[in-house]
Amino acid sequence: MEFRYLGNSGLKISAITYGNWITHGSQVENDVATQCVRAALDEGVTTFDTADVYANTAAETVLGDALAGERRESLEIFTKVYWPTGPGGPNDMGLSRKHILESINGSLRRLRTDYVDLYQAHRYDVETPLEETMQAFADVVRSGKALYIGVSEWTAEQIRAGAALAKDLGVQLISSQPQYSMLYRVIEPEVVPACEELGISQIVWSPIAQGVLTGKYLPGQPPPAGSRATDEHGANFIGRLMGEDILEAVQRLRPVAAEVDLTLAQLAVAWVLQNPNVAAALVGASRPEQVAENVKAAGVTLPAETMAKIDEVLGDVVIRDPGLTAKNTPAGRLT
Repeated sequence: MEFRYLGNSGLKISAITYGNWITHGSQVENDVATQCVRAALDEGVTTFDTADVYANTAAETVLGDALAGERRESLEIFTKVYWPTGPGGPNDMGLSRKHILESINGSLRRLRTDYVDLYQAHRYDVETPLEETMQAFADVVRSGKALYIGVSEWTAEQIRAGAALAKDLGVQLISSQPQYSMLYRVIEPEVVPACEELGISQIVWSPIAQGVLTGKYLPGQPPPAGSRATDEHGANFIGRLMGEDILEAVQRLRPVAAEVDLTLAQLAVAWVLQNPNVAAALVGASRPEQVAENVKAAGVTLPAETMAKIDEVLGDVVIRDPGLTAKNTPAGRLT
């Protein structure tokens, strides 16, 4: 396993970070989820990412149970706050002081730990003053319930404003968690340069593009039974990546991956890790063997010619519009 510093901090995390979005508490049974976590630990993964909203808090419980008995100091546990949890009352969502301080307590209880290493704002809250949000995060850090703070799917402008307030409050904003893959590169023009300047790393989700970059979705054919594209929740995220032109381009990557002795999925994970601003690639699993395969991408250095071939093969199917990050900012709370 390769370990990288997270932002301008002394915290090292595993370059392959295990995430349990969609799968734990919903798609896979708890015993299989536990097997996947154990497989990650066996492969040297020490960093685990979850969120209170995943399976409406159930994913945190599953992860906490799966990690029970492990030496806490040898793990880095991340979670997030923003999306609605519980019955969905008027204060069960967002980044108000009330929701943040109540949510961290619930997350710690479910994760069976006294603190998380990283507490992340799962989206930007347009209905709460940023000063209130950052003060609440600072108080979470000062109380010892989180060691560092981060954000997810914030624009460069939002990150700059949040980092400035965090610095004034004496806490470290060290991470950004955006969607990023060789097919979806919207963070490259604005978010990455801002984060490089501020000492903030990316922990990227969907490096395999919701499974599209495994090559299992074939052009002109229906999605395989049981795949994410056939799952009602997963299909909402994978839809924009299921165009025939994208699926055809992915198939043309097969010989490129073979040249460097990697599977398509391993090539995809290795590709995001070539970006020096990326500290870790988030990978999930519905079967333990998937973890072992993905971990093989850690520490791989892709030759310049391979990177060039990837760009040539994918051409104009790559999604690059930096404005899509802003579109991921909710216009308001759902309640």
